Amino acid sequence: MFGVEEHFRKTRDVKDGEFLRPYKRILPDLISSEAALLRALSIANDLYLALHKQGYRVHIAQAADDLHRIHIKEQEVERKDRKYGRYHSGSIWAPDRPTVFYIDTVPIGLALTEMTERVSMRYLNGEYHREDSRLIRSAKPWQLTHSWTTDQDMPSGRFRVVVYSPKGGVDWSVSWQDTEQETLGKLIPRIVETVKGVKDNLQRLMTAADEAEAKRKKEREEEWERYLRQEDARKTAQALADSREQLAEIIDRWGRAMTVERFFADAEERLKSTDDERRQRLEERLSLARAMMESVDPLDFIESWVAPEERHRSKYI
Repeated sequence: MFGVEEHFRKTRDVKDGEFLRPYKRILPDLISSEAALLRALSIANDLYLALHKQGYRVHIAQAADDLHRIHIKEQEVERKDRKYGRYHSGSIWAPDRPTVFYIDTVPIGLALTEMTERVSMRYLNGEYHREDSRLIRSAKPWQLTHSWTTDQDMPSGRFRVVVYSPKGGVDWSVSWQDTEQETLGKLIPRIVETVKGVKDNLQRLMTAADEAEAKRKKEREEEWERYLRQEDARKTAQALADSREQLAEIIDRWGRAMTVERFFADAEERLKSTDDERRQRLEERLSLARAMMESVDPLDFIESWVAPEERHRSKYI
């Protein structure tokens, strides 16, 4: 916790009374307004020390641990709608990595959030202010002529501790919060005793989650294998069809070439019976015309053919 307060106070611009949004993203999982920050740090420190005394080292999870922070509900009384912030801004700062501790090999996430309460806010001189604030209560009636009110969820100064499983696929959490009867600080011994008894249950949930993930992974691999086989069969069939089509085109071209060849053979035969002058002139033209035509050797045609296996070699057949 050393130096944490300084980092939390280095925040992006926030409206008076709203949650801090520090620039640093690797911090203890602690959500608070500026007014309640010292109390938040005190509660977190007491809770971390109480867990440490039981042998549980509270720390920020490493990126390689593959642990995830759950969504932490900030409303003190859960409602169907959510109206956080002066301008209904839904963004509340959260750290990039969860704060965790381990009971043997079982990871447990730990979050502390200041709760919000639904309050009436009055718009005055370009800003929203709490209806019960000194500024609004001291305003003259004529100053409020062109103002209006709206409901907002604003930090209340009261806190909630959420203990949860940061393991993917494990849906488990429990929370404690400030009440009129007990403050959160007095609940710390109860929180510690509760988490000491959840290891076996969480271990079962984690094992079930791992088995479910292994089953899903196997199903994905089998589905991918089926896809590869189907794609291989499609490519094999396509290669066979393309080769047949190409062979048919080659035979057709050879047939046309043979028709041309018969034409030249007949022309050469007829030249033998023409007079010398005409034969000399036509022989030259016949040579030029023959030079323009392709080979009629079937082996030359078949040499350009691509067999199905040359187009695609199946991995499965």
